[in-house]
Amino acid sequence: MQVVKEYVQQWYESGLDPDEYICHGKQGSLVDLEEAATGVRRKVLTFCTNDVLGLVQNQAVQQAAIDAITSFGTSNSSTSVLSGRIDLHRQLEDEVSDFKHLPHTQLFLNAWMAMQALMDAFCHLAIPVPNFQNTRETLILTDVLNHGCIVTAVANAGTRSGKMFGHSPRVRVRAYRHCDMEDLARKLQRYARPDDRILVVSDAVFSMDGDIAPLPDMIEVLKNYEGSTLLMDEAHASGAIGATGRGIYEHFNILPQDAIEHGVVPLIMTTFSKFGASVGASISSHVAELKPLLNVSPTSIGTCSLAPPLTAAALESIRQVRRRPELVQQLQENTRYLRNRLHEKDFEAIGETNVVPILLPAEINPKLFARTLIHEHGLWVSPIWFIAKPRLRVTVNALHTREELDLLVDGMVAAREVVYKPTISA
Repeated sequence: MQVVKEYVQQWYESGLDPDEYICHGKQGSLVDLEEAATGVRRKVLTFCTNDVLGLVQNQAVQQAAIDAITSFGTSNSSTSVLSGRIDLHRQLEDEVSDFKHLPHTQLFLNAWMAMQALMDAFCHLAIPVPNFQNTRETLILTDVLNHGCIVTAVANAGTRSGKMFGHSPRVRVRAYRHCDMEDLARKLQRYARPDDRILVVSDAVFSMDGDIAPLPDMIEVLKNYEGSTLLMDEAHASGAIGATGRGIYEHFNILPQDAIEHGVVPLIMTTFSKFGASVGASISSHVAELKPLLNVSPTSIGTCSLAPPLTAAALESIRQVRRRPELVQQLQENTRYLRNRLHEKDFEAIGETNVVPILLPAEINPKLFARTLIHEHGLWVSPIWFIAKPRLRVTVNALHTREELDLLVDGMVAAREVVYKPTISA
């Protein structure tokens, strides 16, 4: 552990450690926040929650979770395939399937586990079956800016437990440039072999850049590889883009069926930690056989199923979104308003969604900028300082009022004047 001690000490001395805050309660976008290092408490406006539709505090969602505890307890205390499956799981899977226009859905505890399960199931077929042998290699192509759950899963796709037990054919992984369909086409032409099973994986909305994957162009490229599979991670797309919040397919005014008609197999990963006022994830497909395979993957067999209150909260949240599309419309209106205001004040806000990354000059310390906002203006945003371009990451939600959005912009202008003192050349 000596290396760990020395590393963390140097980490702290270099100022790379994140500031820690503890929430004592929230009402709308107002949070009672404690600064862990000093114990100082203050009321702040939050612009860093992923509760994009404000459903965490919705009474119907809260009551659904309470009712689930009353009926099923706080945990299922088992895996889904043994004795941990409850009727709420079936209801949530059916609701997600209907919402995403793909009939077969499997639940998971979180996106990392969903991605791991998919690698086991898709690449290695999970468990050995007598008299069946797969001889086809898998080629995976992944956007270079994909979320960490995707990166981790595909980086280890060749050594998953399914391969260890089943002696599966090789898995090859290649990255393509961010949202660059010409590069994706080049990589496929260069690396795809006639008998390969092809899987292309991408975020729908990229969590650090706030931009949207070019789904129609992806389908156009993949239609040249009949039977190829396209997985879209809709963590930041569900509830946020599309006229009614259904995600990236609705955003482009198409359906998963359009991909199917072009010979492409669509998969959608939905997560419940943003629009769903809960945690957990699911993978949806039109291929019925994929669901039982996901259900017996090592991830599913080895973990407890999604707890009753979390399942119920996600279920009621989706129902709220479907009944109240005005929530999605308000989120999108707030997003447009904030982006326009930031542009007026000469902030470089990239992307196009409610995830609003604001690039800062290299000489500005994002952590210092964020501290100034929270200490002097009562505004809580997320500083990002461990990637190439320092930035603040603002997430807009449907509860934000225009007054609150104006307070954020005014606070950022004031903070910029304090922390940014550019050198004036003679």
